[in-house]
Amino acid sequence: MAAMKPEECDRLFEEGVNGGDAAAVAALYEPDGVLLLDGQTHRGPETIRAVVEGMIAAGARITMNVKHVVAAGDVAMVYNDWRLSVAGPDGKRDESSGKAIEVVRRQADGSWKYVVDDPRARG
Repeated sequence: MAAMKPEECDRLFEEGVNGGDAAAVAALYEPDGVLLLDGQTHRGPETIRAVVEGMIAAGARITMNVKHVVAAGDVAMVYNDWRLSVAGPDGKRDESSGKAIEVVRRQADGSWKYVVDDPRARG
């Protein structure tokens, strides 16, 4: 599955996490793509895949709501409000949310991939 519009990166990320497919999520990132998470920089699809596998193992469910897309040629910024719930140690669901900014780039085949993904860039 490939994102053919900048905002489709977020739809496919959501589908991958909720469907338990960490490899599909990791494939949405460029080879040097970055996911900023909890003060750490995760670089490259394999590293990002491991992070997503941890989310999936915790029973993550995510909803992503694209608010705005600004495109300039082959680069775009996607503004996304998200909500995430995971199973806590006590079995109860822990919820979090944020306002992301993601930089995506059109690839040679016309698809779009994440270059920089900052889920808390706007709070």
